[in-house]
Amino acid sequence: MTNQQIYKKTLTFSVRRMLYDFLAFFILAVLGGAGFFLMEKVNDKGLIGLTVGLLIGLIALIFILRYGSYTFKAGQIAMMTKGVTENELPEDVFHEGIRTVQERFVTIAVFFAITGAIRGIFNQLSRGLNSLGKSIGGENGGSVADIISSAIQVVVAYLCDCCLGWIFYRKEENAARAACEGAVLFFRHGKTLLKNLGRVFGISILSLLVIGGVFLLMFYAIFSLFPAAFELLTHEIAEAAVRMGETLPEVLSTTNGIMFACAGIAALILWSILHSVFVRPYILVGVLRNYMESGMNEVPTEASFAMLDSKSSKFKKLHAQAT
Repeated sequence: MTNQQIYKKTLTFSVRRMLYDFLAFFILAVLGGAGFFLMEKVNDKGLIGLTVGLLIGLIALIFILRYGSYTFKAGQIAMMTKGVTENELPEDVFHEGIRTVQERFVTIAVFFAITGAIRGIFNQLSRGLNSLGKSIGGENGGSVADIISSAIQVVVAYLCDCCLGWIFYRKEENAARAACEGAVLFFRHGKTLLKNLGRVFGISILSLLVIGGVFLLMFYAIFSLFPAAFELLTHEIAEAAVRMGETLPEVLSTTNGIMFACAGIAALILWSILHSVFVRPYILVGVLRNYMESGMNEVPTEASFAMLDSKSSKFKKLHAQAT
């Protein structure tokens, strides 16, 4: 199967994730707006109401994403892995993907324990760049290392997904050992796995400019229909700044500036949803194929774990669970 065929067959997971993500975004916006107008009407404390409403909405957002959206994501990765490694996919891709996730991890707690350990390993290893840069070039070296680390975080997210795919592929091994093997794969075949790095960043930047730009203009046009609400918000923010003795940036001192800032935040949130749901899976299929091929050709052995045991305490801990 080609990358495009696998992407199209697993798109059902993306659509379902989008519905969950938009539901979470809608709840967040409604609770934030309700809190603002309720508190503004009761005691002229709209900003406090907005903050409380957004906090409650954030809790709902985390719950929905954790138990809905992420499960769909894992199912999609499981089916992408099957398509890449077996060159075929079942007719009922969605239910087979969910069944595979439930069978592999038994409970959602096990799933998040393993994926959290994977992310911890990659993050711990990437943080070493900061220390190395500062030791070589002082503060300038640290700045360069910070830039590199920021880029690596993008790569880490893809590697975590690839490692999850490897866990699904190595179904005869326990999840902890398969996760250790997945971590070793990157450091053994790093050059092969990073050859798509330009495409990862290129498509991501283009996606931000196009999708994010469209939503920015759209939200600004919508917010412009409610000038009174944003005048109230501007007034509340100005009063809060005076109480805290802070000077507001110019963009936050006018109603139009507040509209633009809110439109930018809303556009960024929606872009992140659409990018992660539709664009990112397309990139992931190609990266996952390179990753799986490198591992299938040479499955990591116990002896190959020693290198990461000495470099990451989190890897060493996961390794201990696997033996």
